[in-house]
Amino acid sequence: MQLNVSGHHVEVTESMREYVGQKVDKIARHFDIVSDVQCILTVEKLRHKAEATASVNGGTIYCDHTEEDMYAAIDGLVDKLERRVRKYKEKLQNHHPRDKHKSRYA
Repeated sequence: MQLNVSGHHVEVTESMREYVGQKVDKIARHFDIVSDVQCILTVEKLRHKAEATASVNGGTIYCDHTEEDMYAAIDGLVDKLERRVRKYKEKLQNHHPRDKHKSRYA
């Protein structure tokens, strides 16, 4: 998985970059469908915003989170991203095994 962290009106420090990397790696370990993550950290007055766009098999997933602290915004962002990736993965799975029903009646 490839991770790109950039900042808008904020200088992205090495500790921020490592923190985002550690959090996003947890998602990559559980879900192999994520291939690329673009993360943008923004500061607007007293609001710290973290945005992420994840490339998955067949589409993209976007989410953002705003807090008063950048690290809290990153935590909220990763939680949202994990929920959306899990939901996307469940949609891809076939929950209706049709071959099983056909063999029973054939």
